[in-house]
Amino acid sequence: MTSLAWEVIGVIDTEGERAEWTFPADPGAVRAARRVVRERLRGWDLDCVGDITALLVSELVTNSLSHAAGPIGVRLVRPAGLHKVLLVEVSDPLPDPPRERVARPEDESGRGLQLVASSSRRWGTRPGDAGKTVWFELAVPE
Repeated sequence: MTSLAWEVIGVIDTEGERAEWTFPADPGAVRAARRVVRERLRGWDLDCVGDITALLVSELVTNSLSHAAGPIGVRLVRPAGLHKVLLVEVSDPLPDPPRERVARPEDESGRGLQLVASSSRRWGTRPGDAGKTVWFELAVPE
């Protein structure tokens, strides 16, 4: 396994019920985010949502890279108790919420939020102290 130390600029926690990372505003962040998310979900025995979570994180990190300059945060909150829902958050320093748009068949971008909306249980945005967070929830099969 290769190290992602140069691709991740901060690891806040990966041992408890939450996992958080900070990535530079660099194209390599997309790949690094997918990888650490898959690894953490595997460690939590949540492989069942690994592919869709990695795909949606990819889309949101790509959106952050396209529109914001600065670090990108990714946070996972493990399902607890009777709540079988994985919470995923992607934060960036741009305060403007993302806008869902309808992509034409020939467009090469513009489908990320549609994908998040159609694949997740719920999703939304919230302002933060230094930017915004886009979040989504995925139901975890029992």
